[in-house]
Amino acid sequence: MTQKRGIPSHVAIIMDGNGRWAQQRNQLRAVGHRAGLKTVRKIVAYAATLKVKVLTLYAFSSENWRRPPNEVSALISLFIYALKREIKSLNKNNVRLNIIGDISRFSDNLQNMIIQAQNLTKNNSGLVLNIAANYGGRWDILQSAKKMATQVTNGEITLDEVTEDRFASIMCMGEFPDVDLVIRTGGEYRISNFLLWQIAYSELYFTDTLWPDFNQTLFDEAINAFNARERRFGGIRN
Repeated sequence: MTQKRGIPSHVAIIMDGNGRWAQQRNQLRAVGHRAGLKTVRKIVAYAATLKVKVLTLYAFSSENWRRPPNEVSALISLFIYALKREIKSLNKNNVRLNIIGDISRFSDNLQNMIIQAQNLTKNNSGLVLNIAANYGGRWDILQSAKKMATQVTNGEITLDEVTEDRFASIMCMGEFPDVDLVIRTGGEYRISNFLLWQIAYSELYFTDTLWPDFNQTLFDEAINAFNARERRFGGIRN
């Protein structure tokens, strides 16, 4: 089975390189994260223009808590700032915001902001913007496994009814299609515990460009590379 080319329905981006971008300019890493936010704004708008259906951005991994406390604090503060500043614009442009990850570790104030932002945009029919915050692919699989084990234990389903589709449906992005294209900026060639289940058959695209310098032209290059590949999903060429 092959798939027709065009604009991928679901694009996921590992936004890497903010800190190095700042260090190259003798700036604090927080300056790079703020520059990265400007790029997020541009790429979200461009993805909506291209009619990408789902865009998932890796904003804060479950491993990022290991970073220096001042950087973690700056990241959280930037997340709060972005929610306050961008949500009205997202809603105006018919973008649906969805936060994926374990938000229970965030402050009550931030959790409430996330809930309010999602509720404000939940009926929008345009681009779905997933922001992965305190997210890890292993955590996502584990929490889904626990939910399904509970269902079996409670007699809600039988063990034979545990299927890939059912399992996937209770993961963070169970309502959305699997990822077509993964883009990683910053020159690293790894997945970093991002969407391990959902990218099983994704096309991977790596660029040396640091995230604050990523732009619409480079996004087009990634999509062109995606379109140049043949996706067989384990099958053979027709």
